[in-house]
Amino acid sequence: MRTLTLRGGARVAVVAADWYDAFGVVTRGRVQLELRDGEPGPVLGRDAGFWLRGTGVRALRNPGRRTARVRIVTPRARTVTCRSTPRTPVAE
Repeated sequence: MRTLTLRGGARVAVVAADWYDAFGVVTRGRVQLELRDGEPGPVLGRDAGFWLRGTGVRALRNPGRRTARVRIVTPRARTVTCRSTPRTPVAE
């Protein structure tokens, strides 16, 4: 888990590889989603949660004057180990 801090008017680009499967929660202030075509998207307030995967968001922007904070949660990569057991011949 990490915290993204945006000062008033600040903008942070969303790099798909860094934000893959990331879930954000606004913990302070307001954050505006900037859409892929450059158009302004919705403004999210405190306690608003959002996924970025597949949304077409290219940046996060703080439209206000006060500092905004977003808590970013990324699921940990899980490694699954499969062990095969040797087959024992069945006596007939």
